[in-house]
Amino acid sequence: MLIRLRSLFILMTLFTLASCMPSSRQPDQSALLPFQNAQLSTEQRVDDLVSRLTLDEKVSQMMNEAPAIERLGIPAYNWWSEGLHGVARAGLATVFPQAIGLAAMWDRQQMFDVATAISDEARAKHHDFAAKGKRFLYQGLTIWSPNINLFRDPRWGRGQETYGEDPYLTGELAVPFIKGLQGDDPKYLKTVATVKHFAVHSGPEPERHEFNATTNKKDLYETYLPMFEKGIKQGGAYSLMCAYNRYNGEAACGSQTLLQDILRRDWDFDGFVVSDCGAIEDFHAHHKITQSAAESAALAVKTGTDLNCGKVYSSLKEAVQQGMISEQQIDVSLKRLFTARFKLGMFDSAEQVAYQNIPYSVVDSEEHQQLALQSARKSMVLLKNANHTLPLKKDIGTLAVIGPNADQWLMLLGNYNGVPSDPVTPLRGIRDKVSANTKVLYAQGSQLAEGIPMFYPVPASALQHNGQPGLQAEFFNNSELQGEVLFSRIDANVDANWNDKAPRDDMDDDNFAVRWSGEIVADSDGEYQLGVISSCNTKLYLDGELVASTKYHFRDEYGDPRLRKSPVLNLTKGQPHKIRIEAGETYADAQVQLVWAKPQPDLHQQALDAASQADAVVMLMGLTARLEGEEMDVHTDGFNGGDRTKIDLPQVQQQLIKDIQALGKPVVLVLLNGSALAVNWADEHVPAILEAWYPGQAAGTAIADVLFGDVNPAGRLPVTFYHSVDELPAFEDYNLTTQTYRFFNQQPLYPFGYGLSYSRFEYSDIAVKETGEDKFNVSVTLTNSGDMDGDEVVQLYVGQAEHTGHHPIRSLKGFQRVHLAAGEQQTIEFALTREDFALFDQQGEAKVVPGDYRVSVGGGQPDQKIKTTSNVQSMMVSL
Repeated sequence: MLIRLRSLFILMTLFTLASCMPSSRQPDQSALLPFQNAQLSTEQRVDDLVSRLTLDEKVSQMMNEAPAIERLGIPAYNWWSEGLHGVARAGLATVFPQAIGLAAMWDRQQMFDVATAISDEARAKHHDFAAKGKRFLYQGLTIWSPNINLFRDPRWGRGQETYGEDPYLTGELAVPFIKGLQGDDPKYLKTVATVKHFAVHSGPEPERHEFNATTNKKDLYETYLPMFEKGIKQGGAYSLMCAYNRYNGEAACGSQTLLQDILRRDWDFDGFVVSDCGAIEDFHAHHKITQSAAESAALAVKTGTDLNCGKVYSSLKEAVQQGMISEQQIDVSLKRLFTARFKLGMFDSAEQVAYQNIPYSVVDSEEHQQLALQSARKSMVLLKNANHTLPLKKDIGTLAVIGPNADQWLMLLGNYNGVPSDPVTPLRGIRDKVSANTKVLYAQGSQLAEGIPMFYPVPASALQHNGQPGLQAEFFNNSELQGEVLFSRIDANVDANWNDKAPRDDMDDDNFAVRWSGEIVADSDGEYQLGVISSCNTKLYLDGELVASTKYHFRDEYGDPRLRKSPVLNLTKGQPHKIRIEAGETYADAQVQLVWAKPQPDLHQQALDAASQADAVVMLMGLTARLEGEEMDVHTDGFNGGDRTKIDLPQVQQQLIKDIQALGKPVVLVLLNGSALAVNWADEHVPAILEAWYPGQAAGTAIADVLFGDVNPAGRLPVTFYHSVDELPAFEDYNLTTQTYRFFNQQPLYPFGYGLSYSRFEYSDIAVKETGEDKFNVSVTLTNSGDMDGDEVVQLYVGQAEHTGHHPIRSLKGFQRVHLAAGEQQTIEFALTREDFALFDQQGEAKVVPGDYRVSVGGGQPDQKIKTTSNVQSMMVSL
C-alpha cells in the first residue's frame, strides 16, 4: 500500500511539471497516466480521465464553479467568464464599443480584430491569474459571448448586447467574432466562444424566468435560428448557452426540440451546452414543469445541457439514485466538458500551447487602445445633418456642451464590461479637440430621467475625520476586515483604483480589505443619494446603517464596476454624519469610488445660461446601463426592470432639448444609448443628430473626431428606429408580424441600414449575371463623388417584385464596408445563390417560389423616403 501511494505521488508530481511548467525537459510520457499523456488523442485522454472519477467528482465538475480534484492533479476551474466587448468583470481590460455599436460598424474584419484582441487579453489575464493560484469567477477561458439573439423589439433592455434585428447581419458578424475568440491553432482553442441565448429569447426581462415564447416553424427557421446555425456551422462556436424561458412549452435548457433535434441532430454540434445562470432552477421554481431539483437536473442533462450555471446539478447524485438518469448519461456531458478543457490546453505545457505565451503586456496595450478608438469611430451613425451643420470648426469661439451623458465615464461602457485605464468622456474629448482659444462651457442640464439623478465623486471638502479633512483608511491583509489593521492613513477622499495590484507590495492583490471612516458633511440642505462605484465587495454605511452594497443579487457579482446607491437621504447643510465604506477584494482588480447625487435645482437654467453664451451647442443625451439592461430594479416613467415601456427619450431630456433649440443656436444632438430612440421632435427641429451608442473607453475622442470632421462617419443602423411603441405589436408577441425592417410596412423614423456621410456616394451600372447552376454575380459601380475620403457600407437586399403572403418585404443578403478616396471609383461584386431567394413556409421549409425578384444594391434599403448620402439601384431577376 505504501509503495502504491508513493507511486501515485510521483505520478502527480510529474503531471504537475508537465502541465504547469514551461520546461524544455518533459517527463517520459509512458510514465504518465493516459489522460496526462499529450501524445494520445483528446478523445483517449478524456475517456481515461472520466473513467477515473467517482460519481461525486463527476457531479462537482458539472457546475460553473468546478472544484479541484487533487488526487488526480486536476485544478479548480470556474467556467463563467465574459467577453462581450472586451474582457469583462476581470479588472483592467480594453473596453470596445458595446455590441450594438460593434454591429453598427458593419465590418467583418473589424469584428475579427476586436475579438482577437479580447481573446489575447483573456489568455494573458487567465495565465497571470493561474500563476498566482487564482482560479475564480471571470478568470477562465470559456467566454460566454457573443449574444446573438434577435433584437426584435426596441423595448428589450438587453438588446444592446446583440448585433441588431436582422438574422443575416447578426450571423455574418458573429462568425468573425467567434473565430477571433477561438483562434486558428489546428489543435488548441484560444478561448471558447459561447453563442447565446438559444434560441427564442428577447424579453420581456422581468418575466424571463417563467415566460413561454411561442412561434410557428416559419418564424423559428426564418428568423430565430439562422444566426445560431451560422455561428455553429461557419463560426465553429464550441459552446452554446440555452435560455431562461420556455419555447413552445419546453424549457429552453430542457428542450428536446432545440437541443437534440436541431442543435445535435440537424447541425451536428459536438461542443457543450451551458445553462443561463439559474435557468435549471426555473424548471421547478417558476416554469413548474418538474417537481424537484433532482428531476430538473435529470431533464436538463438528458436533453443536452452539459453545464449548470448554478447549483441544481448538485442534485444529480440523488437523481441517479432515484433512477431518473444513469451515470452513463452523465458521462456524456462530462466528456464534452473535459474535451473543452483539453482543447484549451489546460493539461499541457506552454511549449505545446502557444497561446500560453501571450504576454500580459497585451492587456490595455497601445495597439488595443487604438483598435478601440478605431472601432468607436466606425460605429458612429450620422442620422441628420441639415445645412451642413457638421462638421464643426475647431476654432469656434464658444461651445456649450450640455447633457447628463456629457461627463460620465461609467455610462460609456454599457454592460458586461471591463475597467478601462483611461476612459475619455465626451466633454473631455471635445475639450481636447478644439483650439486653445475656444471657450467650452459645460452644464449637466437635467437628470437622466425622473428620479434618476447623476452621481459625481464626493469632494474632499465634504469629508472629515476628527475635525480634520479626509477619511481614515484602515488596511487589512484579508478580504473580511478581520484581525489587526495592517496600516492606516488619512485619504483626502475615496477614489481608489489599484488595478491588478494591492495598496502595498506586501499585500495579496486578491485578498485585502480597506475600511474608510469619518464624517460626511453636506454643503446644502436637501435630498441626497450616496453611492459607490466599485469592483470590490463594498458596503456603504451612514450613521451605522447599511445604505448601499455592491452585492445584492446572486448574479450581480462584484468585479464589474457598477453604481450602487442609497435611498434618498435628507441632509442638512453643515451637519456631519458618520460614514463608513468597507471594501473587500477577492479577485480581479480593485476599484472603489464614493459618489453622491446632490440637490441641483438649477440644472435647467444653468444649461440655458451656457447655451445662450455659445456659438453652437452640443447636447449629450440618451440612456445608460442604469436604465436599460438585465433584471434591473429601475421602475420609473418609461422603464420597467431593465426593459422600456416607451421608446422616447425621458421627458426631462426632451424638454431640455426643446428649450435649448428655442434659443436659436446651432444644436448638435449626440445620442448615447443601446437601443432605438424615438427622437421625433429632434428629427424635425434639431439640425444635426449623431448616434454614438455606448462607445467604450475611447468614446469622447471618437465623438469629437466625427463632430469636428477628422473622421467621416460611416456607421449604419443595425436596428429600425420607430416613431412610437404604437407601431409595434405586443412586446410578448414573438410572431413576426410587423417587427423589424423585414416586415414593417410603414415609413420608420430611421430605417435599418441607414446612415449619412460627409461625402456623397453614387451607384450606377448594376448588373446581375448567372454564373452557373443556381449561382449569380451582382456587380455595381460605386463612386465617391464628394470632396472627402470616406467609407461606404454597400448593402444588397432581395425581395419579391410583387410582395405576396406573409414573407419578408426584403431581406439583407450581402454587405461590404468600402473605403474610397474623394473622386475614387470601384466595382463592387456580390455572389448570390438560388437559396438566397428562398421563402419559408409554415413547416419551416425553405423553397424558391417561381417568379420575379428584385435585387437592390446601394447605401441603404430601397424605397425609403428619407434622404441619404447615397442612392440605391435595383434590377429584376426571374426564377
